[in-house]
Amino acid sequence: MNKPCLLLAAAVAALALPTLAQARPMTAEDMQLMHRLGAPEISPDGRYALFSISTTDLKANKRNNPLYLLDLTKRGAAPKPIAALANTNANSAVWGPDGAIYFLMKVGERDQLHRMALGGTPQKMSDFGADVSGFKLSPTGDRVVVWAEQKDCPDLACAATTFPAKGPGSGQVYDGLFVRHWDTWIEPGTRSRLYSFPIENGQATGMGVRLTGELVGDTPSKPYGGGEEIAFSADGKTVYFALREAGRIEPTSTNLDIFAVPADGSAAPTNLTDANDALDNLPAVSPDGRTLAYVAMKRPGYEADRQVIQLRDLASGRTRALTEAWDRSVGSLAWSADGRSLIVEASDTLENPLFRVDVASGKVTRLTREGTAHNARPLKDGSVVFALNSVHKPDDLHRVDSRGRITQLTAVNKDRLADLDPVTFSKWSFAGANNDTVWGYTLKPTNVSGKLPIAFIVHGGPQGSFNNSWSYRWNPRVFASPGYAVVSVDFHGSTGYGQAFTDAINKDWGGKPLEDLQKGLAFAVSRDAQLDGDRACALGGSYGGYMMYWIAGRWPEGFDCLVSHNGVFDTRAMGYMTEELWFTEWENGGSPFEQPQEYERWNPINQVQNWKTPTLVVIGDRDYRVPYTQGLGAFTALQRRDVPSRLLRFPDENHWILKPQNSIQWYDVVQDWMARWLKAPAN
Repeated sequence: MNKPCLLLAAAVAALALPTLAQARPMTAEDMQLMHRLGAPEISPDGRYALFSISTTDLKANKRNNPLYLLDLTKRGAAPKPIAALANTNANSAVWGPDGAIYFLMKVGERDQLHRMALGGTPQKMSDFGADVSGFKLSPTGDRVVVWAEQKDCPDLACAATTFPAKGPGSGQVYDGLFVRHWDTWIEPGTRSRLYSFPIENGQATGMGVRLTGELVGDTPSKPYGGGEEIAFSADGKTVYFALREAGRIEPTSTNLDIFAVPADGSAAPTNLTDANDALDNLPAVSPDGRTLAYVAMKRPGYEADRQVIQLRDLASGRTRALTEAWDRSVGSLAWSADGRSLIVEASDTLENPLFRVDVASGKVTRLTREGTAHNARPLKDGSVVFALNSVHKPDDLHRVDSRGRITQLTAVNKDRLADLDPVTFSKWSFAGANNDTVWGYTLKPTNVSGKLPIAFIVHGGPQGSFNNSWSYRWNPRVFASPGYAVVSVDFHGSTGYGQAFTDAINKDWGGKPLEDLQKGLAFAVSRDAQLDGDRACALGGSYGGYMMYWIAGRWPEGFDCLVSHNGVFDTRAMGYMTEELWFTEWENGGSPFEQPQEYERWNPINQVQNWKTPTLVVIGDRDYRVPYTQGLGAFTALQRRDVPSRLLRFPDENHWILKPQNSIQWYDVVQDWMARWLKAPAN
């Protein structure tokens, strides 16, 4: 048959057969276009869940977050957008005790508090004279507390006053640390403070009384804190908040305390946890108003210590540790409606389940199995609504009933996920350093045959885990998309295996963790014949980036290429350059001038003479956790050693890559680097 006949036959056959959607590998653009589910808020009658479902505008390089309602009483109901708030910038939405929705929305230059009854239209409630970052509504509905970045003002309104300049020039003068934090240079005298407003006749009235009094510090805490660090008493008359007091010790202290203050600001705050010099946080008041639950660490200066639930009787002040016997670190708190239990999340062996903790006995019951569960919202019928994600898919809402049965409530990315190739996820364990049991996982394309090169990803923290969760930064499905097998190992220092395992990395950054990684990779290859151990690239960020430099010096034959994202190159310099000094000083047993031998013991800079592995270095100019000079120094070393290397710099990113277009570029450059060195073997 000649070519024209072949083309005609193919065209006729195409017309005769149904058109089938073809699955394809997931890309970084697919990841960015996934809808993101916001934290659910449950209406007082338990009927509705309120949440945002974000969309991404790649051209504008931003995300939009419209609000949706889900009727929890209707089986199979779909989320419905709130029409009255379409095309608005409404955010931080919660339910009031009156069943209306309260939220922030811009009026002119500033966010203002609004109220909207279901089926109604938004009504402006405030005239804040300064920008606010968030709010907490009292359970009685007659008061609102807002937090805002402000100078030393007695009320919120005075922040609109222009502070006189101290002289010519743009220089800022500092007399102590912090001078910068996470990704922001500190404005001298500016702190995140709480201001209280009574609500009268539907309006937040007055100028806003400062609740933090003469305390100097940030509430919520920086850089991650939010409304979970602030709570009202059941009668709305007291506010509880967490704050790390500022001063010369602030950069070396993890000592957040919980304070109580009258909601009207009529008295100064009282420190309820002054006896503990480690972290106290996440205040949550029981439904009957009698008990304050919170989490506490024991060891000052250690940001990854175990968080144990504490219960404080508010009448007597007596406190008991509820989960002292449970060797897991509690990451969130939510009271059940009857006050008999707490719903919490905690990492456990490559998963992040929900647990129910009995208040009387401390008995722990696991509620979910696979995946990462969070944002738990208990209902009056004993069920819990929560968000759940995994390596396979982003967050969707689920509900677990009082008998332990789980129902999925939303499928916000169903159509997008259906277009993508499936992946296979498997967990495994092996004997690592000290012959301890160490866990890891393999994720690979399901429908790809033949040998697969390996993307060996190493998590940061170092007290962390690349567990069974969805990530919009380091996403294993995207790493696997070119036809790679993703392998990850939870080395000594990882979370979810008990506190002793987490502590094991202290003063041992390059010891047991490297041994675990070497043994883990060998085990993964031995158990799965499809993994090509002769073609592998290792990638890591933060501590994982440090490990790339350590691998380059101590395991130079291990990989065809390396990718270090904002990694520590010189541990001694890091001890002087990072902003949260407690981190490096705990990990090394003191400051660089007190313990110089510890900083040098595992310092990658001392092994540069062994470097030969092609390495991609990524830096962010606004990264003050691991300053960009660390990566720049590593790139200089690579270039001077004539090691094939490339530098990717983001002038507008911090320790993480957050902007959609930057994320796509990051994956493009990383995957191009991997493809360059993980060439197919000769036939």
